[in-house]
Amino acid sequence: MSGRSQMLRKIVTVETQCIAFLLLSLALSAGNFIYAADEIVPAANRVNNYYSINLDQATITKGYTVSAFADSLKLSLMPGILKDSTRVEIVELNEPIDLPWQLDKISKIYQFEFKNKAAYDNQQPFYIQFSYDLPSDYYKQVYFYDKNYLSWRPLPTIDYPKESFVRTLIHLPFARIAVFANPNALAMGQASWYKNKGGLFAASPDFPQKSKLRVYNTDNNKFVDVVVNDFGPDRKLHPGRVVDLDKVAFKKLSPTGVGVINVRLEPIKIKAEGKRILGVSAIGAKNSLEISARSAVLMNEQTGEIIWQKNASSTAPLASLTKLVAVKVFLDLRPTLNQIVAYSIKDEEYNYQYCNKWESAKVSLKDGDTLTIADLLYSALVGSANNAIETLVRVSGLGRQEFIEKMNQTAAGWGAVSTHFVEPTGLSPQNMSSALDYAIITKEIYTHPIIKKASTIAEYKFTTINTKKFHRLKNTNQLINTASNFKITGSKTGYLDEALYCLMIRAEKDSLGPVIAVTMGVADRTQSFNETADLVRYGLKTRNQ
Repeated sequence: MSGRSQMLRKIVTVETQCIAFLLLSLALSAGNFIYAADEIVPAANRVNNYYSINLDQATITKGYTVSAFADSLKLSLMPGILKDSTRVEIVELNEPIDLPWQLDKISKIYQFEFKNKAAYDNQQPFYIQFSYDLPSDYYKQVYFYDKNYLSWRPLPTIDYPKESFVRTLIHLPFARIAVFANPNALAMGQASWYKNKGGLFAASPDFPQKSKLRVYNTDNNKFVDVVVNDFGPDRKLHPGRVVDLDKVAFKKLSPTGVGVINVRLEPIKIKAEGKRILGVSAIGAKNSLEISARSAVLMNEQTGEIIWQKNASSTAPLASLTKLVAVKVFLDLRPTLNQIVAYSIKDEEYNYQYCNKWESAKVSLKDGDTLTIADLLYSALVGSANNAIETLVRVSGLGRQEFIEKMNQTAAGWGAVSTHFVEPTGLSPQNMSSALDYAIITKEIYTHPIIKKASTIAEYKFTTINTKKFHRLKNTNQLINTASNFKITGSKTGYLDEALYCLMIRAEKDSLGPVIAVTMGVADRTQSFNETADLVRYGLKTRNQ
């Protein structure tokens, strides 16, 4: 393990920093520090601004705070932190610097260094107080640039929004640092309450379940520590709602009669999802996308511009992404959606040419069950039911091969020239397309309102007409329920052993129109969701710049 890695492992937990910050505040208020006077080095024609100070042994023995650039950055060095005299240099970096695409920079970028390498042995962390220039209601952290990983990595941070600064702990004698806000996690806004388990719990659309949060009522400064155990509130309905609190937790902050209070969150422990925390990889945030998919594309739907791509023209099996084309061809035949049709067990037998009976996604229907065409459409798009597609083909009025040929003609007419279908469900690995072709297909398909609605709802429920059997199908795209910072207006999942995980998301934010993200050939289901969501966020952010 490198020496730098050993230093990084020493960064204390958020629980520990709460105590440490309190001790620091007491020390500051007691006047135990000597504040070093600013010594600004003239910039002349330099792009960057420089500050430095020489600290002698007598000064470091007493403890001191180095304060640079009108108190924008303070290094609070308690007695015993430094072992020898040193010059401290701080640079305000104004040169072009690669920044993490998924975060918003809200401060200047500074670089500090203890010039005497023997002065600091990395054994004790020291505090940095860092002012930020831009207000943000999102979760703020100090990040440092790690040359080993070529990424920005987070430090334990506490935000003081009224004062517009943060405090953090660090073990490094040299670092390039900045304050970033994470648009994946709202930290200031409102909270309401609900009655559920009767404990110190919260529902959050941003922080994963099992995360621990300190929630402050900003009107009276009372706080309560809660564990996230549910998803919510719905940001589409309540855009300023940070969390909802269990009634027991809410009463620690305010009487329940007020309904809604103003709150601020201070994360104590954030549960990792895979190898990511709030969308940031364990190795840090980089300035470019990292996509493991065999092929991927990101398109601006309105202009057709390719914002990002990886092997976008390479053909591969597209699995259940096939179903959207089948549904569009069926709808172009202008069916009556409330028409009642009878299910035939023979419909699903086509599926078993490509998989075992227990492997096929389907809606559990018996021979002769009656339902509407709308029920079949929603079953196919929400639950990705293979047998529902085959029933639609049968009742379309076209022969099966004629229907499949119509799918091929339709795709070719849209300009998806590398796409070919041999059956309508996606179960055959011989159904082929490319990420670029499928983005083109998506643009054409989502002109139909039924497809827009059916592929974006969380679940669909219906009852067979003759047997009165109830059915509930959940959307195979988990991002339908969990994406809180963009609006999904279309999606389809797919999987085959030969195709691996495939996913298309059409999404928008504000009023600038949708982007289309397609990933094909991702080895892991969670990674498929993460990478496609990253593409969407990247597209929506870079398009706005």
